Amino acid sequence: MRIDVLTIFPDFVQTAVGVGVIGRGATSGVLDLRVHDLRRETTDVHQTVDAAPFGGGAGMVLKPEPVFNLIDAVEPPRPLIYMGPAGRPLTQAVAQELSELDGFSLLCGRYEGVDQRILDHAVDDVISIGDVVLAGGEVAALTVIEAVGRLVPGVLGNASSTSDESFSDGLLEYPQYTRPAEFRGWDVPAVLTSGDHARVERWRRAQALRLTLDRRMDLIEARGGLSDADQDLLLEFDA
Repeated sequence: MRIDVLTIFPDFVQTAVGVGVIGRGATSGVLDLRVHDLRRETTDVHQTVDAAPFGGGAGMVLKPEPVFNLIDAVEPPRPLIYMGPAGRPLTQAVAQELSELDGFSLLCGRYEGVDQRILDHAVDDVISIGDVVLAGGEVAALTVIEAVGRLVPGVLGNASSTSDESFSDGLLEYPQYTRPAEFRGWDVPAVLTSGDHARVERWRRAQALRLTLDRRMDLIEARGGLSDADQDLLLEFDA
């Protein structure tokens, strides 16, 4: 998969995508990550990428020339996605959708955003990582790369890792424990060391249900509420 990032801070993005599973995916050739500097397509000595908004107001707006010039020069893969708070929310389902593409590109805004003509005539989609305003789109773009990249076959060492985690079944993930079984008087739940794999799976399901009920009732409602089997599991483990 090829992912292009258009930004005024290429070194920041390049460093971040070079570590962890995404970095290994790039090194192995499974991911083709290309970072482009918008300033390289400016025409003045100061490499100006922004200007004051027409009509007045605080802040600066990213100019259209560097963006369109860079698109013409490198022909990044489509869709071109702008990272902005007015976009559709990034969810696991959106990450899965993007992971099934051959490639896509991410445009990182700065300041007060980008000239509307960029959104009207260059951008194919707008994605938001949440109801929060950031100083720029780089952190949001890295979030998309991490969420999508780990779903691309061959990036994670264990392919099953993506099938048993938060949101994979519309629930938050159950609690995880590792060695030692006892630490400072706190014991791992006995069911996890029982060797009864069927009971372990039921316990994990019950814990995922309880955690989701406590923290994300909207996810439970989206599933149509609790089934009879779900309620039985919660009673079985007093979850």
